Amino acid sequence: MNMLPNTRDMTLLNGNQAVAQAVMLARPDVAPLYPITPQTPIFETLIDLSTKGLLSAELITPESEHSAMASAIAASATGARVFTATSSQGLLLMHELLHYAAGSRVPVVLFNVNRTPAAPWGFWPDQIDSLSQRDTGWVQLYSESPQESLDTTIQAFAIAEAAWLPVMVNHDAFYVSHSMEPVSVPDQQLVDDFLPPYQPDIHLNPSMGRSIGAPIDQKSWNLSRREMDEAMARVPDLVAQKGKAWGQATGRDYGQLEHYRTQGAEVVFVTMGSLAGTTREAVDQLRDKGIKAGLLRVRLFRPLPEAELRVALQGVGTALVLDRNYSPGLGGVLHQELKSALFGTKNPPALFGLLTGVGGVSVSVSKLVELAKTYRKMDGQTDPIWVE
Repeated sequence: MNMLPNTRDMTLLNGNQAVAQAVMLARPDVAPLYPITPQTPIFETLIDLSTKGLLSAELITPESEHSAMASAIAASATGARVFTATSSQGLLLMHELLHYAAGSRVPVVLFNVNRTPAAPWGFWPDQIDSLSQRDTGWVQLYSESPQESLDTTIQAFAIAEAAWLPVMVNHDAFYVSHSMEPVSVPDQQLVDDFLPPYQPDIHLNPSMGRSIGAPIDQKSWNLSRREMDEAMARVPDLVAQKGKAWGQATGRDYGQLEHYRTQGAEVVFVTMGSLAGTTREAVDQLRDKGIKAGLLRVRLFRPLPEAELRVALQGVGTALVLDRNYSPGLGGVLHQELKSALFGTKNPPALFGLLTGVGGVSVSVSKLVELAKTYRKMDGQTDPIWVE
């Protein structure tokens, strides 16, 4: 029985359908979209909802992802609530305008379905498409399940509009985007109470004589980055606040990190996205064998919650970072970020970067159990370790 007010019964949805439901509930004004596998079902579902009169947003279908982001920036600058979505090559084509959106401080929400970029061609889950955009100035959140993708998309609008920063939400191709799970879809009134209409004080208006993206001098450009830095510094608290408020309304709390059996753990897996589900099973098996294991799932990657990560890993003997991505010549991106975050801390864990699931390769529970047993009593090293 559904015990929470203003929520519907469970509905069987895949991750992309869940995102589309969230977009409908968030009531955006404009949604420029261009299809690309495996994001296309988000686009298709939004078209279906619009045809049925359930989506009020103006759907724009430009000629490319680059144009979709250009349309999103322009619409957001006028004061509209804006959503768009893409994947892999589409996100890479948007790259130039991702910088422009962040520098313009437009609170666009973008949903990216993590997929291997070319070449060679592949359509498998891999996070390097979004992680390679980490320096563009976008907030980045990573979801594990269809339910979390729905919840996080709605929260993303609230975070973006409070921080005046664009927000990118990501989930893994196929493991989440096309996998069906029971999802609790909140009622419209609940979402309206959580996410009131967007009414920015600053927006383009011919009567105000404002412009956006105009040429400026060096000091003013420098100031724009300082202001962005101040906004980014507010994001971790915003993520926690909005996640807590959402939890009070729905019973599903969210934070910057998820802790699973980390209390007193001697070995902790650190990862993002759908790998967390397999990792929880491995943690449970290790605990049954008397090995104190835990999982630390990173939801907020940009800005990286460094202080929270340091606290979470304090006193842990070994940390195994599971990266579903590979930065050539460097290794796993999350591993490198964690090394930086822990640098200079007292008694940091032995830190191992494990390249697991790169290109969508399936990683078994038994393999993770084996890895924990192998590395938990070894000194940390910096070279990336490829996991077969």
